[in-house]
Amino acid sequence: MAPIAITPPPVEPKQARPGVYRANTANMGTKRKIICFSDFDGTIFMQDTGHTLFDNFGCGPEKRKILAQQLESGERSFREVSDELYASLDVPFEDGFEVMKTALDIDPDFQTFHEFCVNNNIPFNVISAGLKPVLRKVLDHFIGEEMSKHIDIVANDAKIAGDGSRWEAIWRHDTDLGHDKARSINEYRAAAQLESDNGTIPMIVFIGDGVSDLPAAREADVLFARRGLKLEEYCIEHGLSYIPFDTFADIQREVIKIAKLDDDKTHGKGLPSNFNPRANMWRRVSSRAAVPVFAALSPRKEEKAFLWPETFTQPATVLDKDHAMAAIAAPVA
Repeated sequence: MAPIAITPPPVEPKQARPGVYRANTANMGTKRKIICFSDFDGTIFMQDTGHTLFDNFGCGPEKRKILAQQLESGERSFREVSDELYASLDVPFEDGFEVMKTALDIDPDFQTFHEFCVNNNIPFNVISAGLKPVLRKVLDHFIGEEMSKHIDIVANDAKIAGDGSRWEAIWRHDTDLGHDKARSINEYRAAAQLESDNGTIPMIVFIGDGVSDLPAAREADVLFARRGLKLEEYCIEHGLSYIPFDTFADIQREVIKIAKLDDDKTHGKGLPSNFNPRANMWRRVSSRAAVPVFAALSPRKEEKAFLWPETFTQPATVLDKDHAMAAIAAPVA
């Protein structure tokens, strides 16, 4: 007999800052499984973790800009440029992290949203082109190790010398781009045979801010784009349904509305009320074993945005406000 699933106890909410409203993180009581995928830099955190290191302990912002231009022109590959950036670092891991502690700003409502996810058994997966040990350390510090352990991180591993004299990214595949596209597709095809953990049809939520998130934009049932940035601009230009957000409090509020509406309409059975057929690839790779396979399918633009997001994640320019508002379609009827 299979072991009985045990629902973890609710996370006790921390005290909110005086005068600041704190959203309710209690279990919604809805039936359908929800799975969240999220970008890291620019979405959960306002700044870029890699750039904080490169600018303070490596080649510096001017050299990084030159490397980004070489990548954009096709003169050099993503892996070549990234290897040079990491090779320029000369700082012990802990010393570099001390700077990140003060240089990075987390979305003010992310921790509350993550507690909401834990209390509602919503898996939360970070998809990033950064270094896994760096991202994990940052999360451990900003939200605490106990909560951080609930987040799966799909990113590159790294070798970092104890004295900080050598930083090396461990790429997923031995190619110029750090991964072999054909190999990734074959791996994905195998992973696509997997079902979701409990055999249901989950609702897929994706959260992002820039062009690095474009491949995911069309592959989710519910898409959240940070207001005023490139992902929102892309959605408007292509008539793609999305929900703009300023902080994760907006996301939590909308997820509750959507989940309860779906529960009223479907009682958690069959297809989600806002079903997107293209989200099937996310559903099929929603098991813990398959998430890294999907991450390997990231496009070249994601790699560019990782190096120089100021170039590829710019505030959106909307000339026609009425047209822009018309393009923002609600995720449910």
